[in-house]
Amino acid sequence: MSAPRKRRVVLLGSTGSIGTSTLKVARELSDRIELIALAAGTNATKLAEQARETGVKHVAIHDASKEAQLRSLLPPDVTIHVGPEGLVTLAELSDADVVLVAIVGTGGLHPALAAIEAGKDLAVASKEILVMAGETITNAARRKQVSLLPVDSEHNAIFQCLDGHRGGEKEVSRLVLTASGGPFRKLPVEDLPKVTLAQALKHPTWDMGRKITIDSATLFNKGLEMIEARWLFGIGMERIDVVVHPQSIIHSMVEFIDGSVLAQLSRTDMCFPIQYALTWPERLRGGLRPLDFPALAKLEFEAPRDEDFPALKLARLAGLTGGTLPAVYNAANEVAVDAFIEGRIRFSDIWAVVHNTMDQHQVNPATTLESVISADASARLIASETIQGLIS
Repeated sequence: MSAPRKRRVVLLGSTGSIGTSTLKVARELSDRIELIALAAGTNATKLAEQARETGVKHVAIHDASKEAQLRSLLPPDVTIHVGPEGLVTLAELSDADVVLVAIVGTGGLHPALAAIEAGKDLAVASKEILVMAGETITNAARRKQVSLLPVDSEHNAIFQCLDGHRGGEKEVSRLVLTASGGPFRKLPVEDLPKVTLAQALKHPTWDMGRKITIDSATLFNKGLEMIEARWLFGIGMERIDVVVHPQSIIHSMVEFIDGSVLAQLSRTDMCFPIQYALTWPERLRGGLRPLDFPALAKLEFEAPRDEDFPALKLARLAGLTGGTLPAVYNAANEVAVDAFIEGRIRFSDIWAVVHNTMDQHQVNPATTLESVISADASARLIASETIQGLIS
């Protein structure tokens, strides 16, 4: 009996936290997963190290100024691609089975769509892809009959709970995303404006980058996930809820119309959802440790503080309104978080900037990438003007 064929993976965003975890999974399952191309934004040194380790013959660097440095660090038989066009070229490689996009911001939109149009399964680790262009991406995936494989732990959990469910969305009562609550879930509302950057970066459960850690503290991360879930699973925003679960052991749940609830549990390690996305529909034994239930002691749940942390209310409005408003929600938050990191606005101003930007935006259909990219640019301008008004 012949050995199972390896799944050939293109990894866009290899030097970030998701990318390095993906390399770890590929290392553990080297008999089943083969990385064939890697892409990074600016870190040529780390990209070269990864390329030498994995033996890929194609790499891409978004920052064209790093091409010469990258060339000096790689063997001559490795082809280097540069800029946004380089990402698209990797996404379309003929021998790829799946393209995992872990690029922060709008940079993942065009390669994600290119991968689908080339008939590749798309593993989605970048929230912006479905938040900004959910309609375009899901329509293309249906037309090309390719799979959208969620890598976010919450969406991957729902994907697992729904996998093999024959009744379809009509038997689903609601999707329940779990949130750690961040470091300020018990902080009095009057103290939120005083939160410092150092405090916001101390996440109680996960070790993540600065942007996503602050998004977790404001709950914008969960708001983005609500919009993403709407497109991934074809469930209306009115049936997508959030519950605070500080232990982050239950990653999300599906409640069915008969009152039954299926939940997915695992340790807080992003290698779990990455492995399932890349080996689906199979489950394989890798290097991941199972849960020790007696050691868990207890699992707690509480309602989010929607009035004090309005990111979820704004997300629901964006998702229900649709069109270009979700892209505006995402862009305004990115601008506001940058301003907070730079010390130009207070922690609590992040919500105000997003709210004001959404209020000023003229919503348009979001049926093309061009329309959502235009909305993104407009939102960034409005958000920047709002921030300037707060500073003045």
